Amino acid sequence: MIVCSCAEDQKSFDYKPIIVDFSNQMNEKKIDNSGINLKPVEVAIAAMTSPNETYKYYHELIQYFSLKLKRQIHIIQRKTYAEINSLITQDKVDLAFICSGAYITALEENLPLEILTIPIINNKAYYHAYIIVNTESRISTFNDLKGKSFAFTDPLSNTGFLYGKALIKDCNESVDKFFTKTMFTYGHDYSIQAVERKIVDGATVNSLIFDYIKKKYPERVSHIKIINVSEPFGIPPVVVRKNLDNNLKIQFRNLFLNLQLDTLGSEILKKLMIDRYNIPDSTDYSSILQKSRFVGK
Repeated sequence: MIVCSCAEDQKSFDYKPIIVDFSNQMNEKKIDNSGINLKPVEVAIAAMTSPNETYKYYHELIQYFSLKLKRQIHIIQRKTYAEINSLITQDKVDLAFICSGAYITALEENLPLEILTIPIINNKAYYHAYIIVNTESRISTFNDLKGKSFAFTDPLSNTGFLYGKALIKDCNESVDKFFTKTMFTYGHDYSIQAVERKIVDGATVNSLIFDYIKKKYPERVSHIKIINVSEPFGIPPVVVRKNLDNNLKIQFRNLFLNLQLDTLGSEILKKLMIDRYNIPDSTDYSSILQKSRFVGK
């Protein structure tokens, strides 16, 4: 049972995390508004935040879909992005919320998934990586972090690993030589708390998660400063397995695209700080792909 890779430091985090079973047995939360004997829809959520926060973040949205589809939905959480990609490959997941880095990895490995829709936030279809440090430190640039401790999120995370690794390679350094200590937290909110609590000197995190926490829980970032903002990256998509029933795919896409037109759907979007969902016509993931190939496996 794990919610953070740094178990010995977990007591320092400002949460009471729920326990999630990341074993081979599915960890499912069932939402059922149907009573109709249809095969449940399996929805996977990558752990961009801690299990408890992730569930709170998406619960109302999934409940809304279950109500509209008149169908049972299973919410599946896993510790790593790679596990979510694996579930899609095995046809154990119908729809998934994944990060952009995991999506690029899936493309590179020819995994059978496709983008269904993307969120539009502040009228933008992109996001950034933030390099963060504690306000009480004298660190003001990324180079100042050399010889310090650092938190990454997940090996497949774009903002939580790939971007930081690319910065290090730009300096002709390697991760193990640049930092004295590193850890994977498997949640951007955990990385933020690690910096807030001075468990590590710095971290690289998802701007969407940071901005969400700053607005909802400002006390959790009260001692954090951003010292580096990346170029824009294609926003984390909603994906489906390629062989998903076409009618269900169309139903889901229509639900996402029309959320803002429905009173309840609009309220859910406001809570998520999302303007709307859109077809990814112009979302560009090429910069992430280039970084992935630049840093290598």
